[in-house]
Parts: sequence; C-alpha cells; structure tokens
Amino acid sequence: MLDIVRLRVLAAVARHGSVTAAARELHYSQPSVSHHLARLEAETGAKLVQRVGRGIRLTETGRLLAERAVEIVGRVDSAAAELSAHVGLRAGRVRLAAFPSALGTFVPAAVSLLARRHPGLELRLTETEPPEALRMLREGHVDAAVVFHYDCTAPEEDGVRLLHLLDDPSYLVTPASAPAGSGAATTGNTTPGTGAPTDVAPPPAGGLATHRGARWIGGCERCRVHLVNLCTRAGFEPEIAFTTDDVVAVQALVVAGMGVTVLPGLALRAHRHPAVGVAELPGSIRHIHVATYGEPPLPPATAALLEALTASV
Repeated sequence: MLDIVRLRVLAAVARHGSVTAAARELHYSQPSVSHHLARLEAETGAKLVQRVGRGIRLTETGRLLAERAVEIVGRVDSAAAELSAHVGLRAGRVRLAAFPSALGTFVPAAVSLLARRHPGLELRLTETEPPEALRMLREGHVDAAVVFHYDCTAPEEDGVRLLHLLDDPSYLVTPASAPAGSGAATTGNTTPGTGAPTDVAPPPAGGLATHRGARWIGGCERCRVHLVNLCTRAGFEPEIAFTTDDVVAVQALVVAGMGVTVLPGLALRAHRHPAVGVAELPGSIRHIHVATYGEPPLPPATAALLEALTASV
C-alpha cells in the first residue's frame, strides 16, 4: 500500500521541481525528503526521480505517480477537513510528544482535563527529548510537542509555532547534610503550577565555583551541555564522575555522597529525594513551550490539547 506521507512528498517535489523547495514547504529536512522518495521507489519498484547535475527531475513514471499523488492527497485533505467539521471534538485523535519531567508533572493534569472536556477524543503520548520531538512534529508523526530551550530567545524553526507554557528554574542539588546555599538546606513541597520548589536554600554565596572541587553527576553527552555551560561561566570545568539521565538515580547518588548536580525544577517536582538540599541558580531558566506546525487555525483536537496544557500550568 502506498504511504500518504510519501505521496505528499512526491507531489511537493513535482510542484516545486526541487528537494530543497519541497522540504521548505513541508517543514522537513532535505535528507528526510530524499529518504521518503527512496522509500517510495522501494515500495513501488519504480525509478521515480533521476539526478540532473546538482538537482533532480521526475522520470516519466514519477510524473505519472505525482499526478495521481496530487489527486489522492487533495482528496485525503478534503475528507479530513470535512470529517473534522462534522465530528468536531466528539471523536478523533491527537498526538503529543513531551520530555520526561513534563510527563511527570503537568502533562498528566492536562491529559485528565482534556479527557473530562472531550471524553471521545483519543490522546497518544510519546516520551522523547526536544530535538526528536521537533523532528516528529515536522514529519507529521505528532500534532504537538512540549519542548524547552535555555536561551532568552526561542530558536526559530521554519513552520514551527511556539506557545509559551512556563519558565523552569535550575537548582544546585547537594546532600541535605551539606547545604547547597548559605543557609540550611530543606526539603518538602513545590509551588503548584510552576517548576519551582518552595523550600530552597539561598543561592551559594560563591556560586557554582563553591563546588569546583566536587565530583559532578551529569546526563548523557547532549543532556549535560547546560551543566557544563553553567560551570564554565563559573570559571571551572566540572569533573563528571557519573552519568545518568534518571532523576531518581541522580538524587540517590547525591545522597550517597558520590557527587553534586544541577536539576531543573520540573525534575524536582516529578521526584524529590527527602535527603537532598537544593539552591536556586539565578539566571538559569529553562523556557518551556508547546510547539505546533503549520499555519493557523489549528485542527480542533490540537487546539483543545493546547488549551488543556495551558490550563494545567
């Protein structure tokens, strides 16, 4: 059976005569467009495109299939629009990708709210980090993605629209017996609707540099970038003694005296070991958005999901 996504890619290539332009229209990467074309050729057993200099052109078979693809894609889009208008939010499906600490905090509240408001709507969740979530969004595998970034300005992505949900502070995490800040470290509650615990020590008097001689617990190569950048700004390179992305394991290692770490507030809301102390790191904010793609208006189910996410934070 022919894949509708690959037919849509072929139709875009035929319309623009270029992989680059087709990728721009579809909000895909160029390698993704080339991959879909190759898979479509494998599925049909026919040569659909051929290289001409630095570009490509459709073969006669490719042009024939592209003409049919335009018709098929148009009919599918029309049917989807008619069905959406007819059914509204009484039925249907919406797909969300989100990173672990979002899934462990405000996303379940949004899921519950969406189910109460629209009990016929099916929600599918995928746990993944922002780069993969955005790729899935651009390729049409999800309808929305909860993502984050640490810069003051949200990164620009062609066709991707960002709705701000909340700001998530970062915290130095140490054993409670070795206060993280200048006061006694405490444990307990968090502030509802934010990423911030309520019971934190004052910021370390000397900043992170106070712990320059400590061993550090970091995440995977990509996930530890923020920790390394913070320490670099404080004037030292951290000694990463242990590596894990599991927030439960990270805090257990801290309590065992194996090192110190930095965690975002949402991670501490998702799980807070009773024997850790935390101190907020001023100026270290993780900005959390829900991303969609395409021009407004959003499909009704996606719009309802965004309303539930906004209400949950």
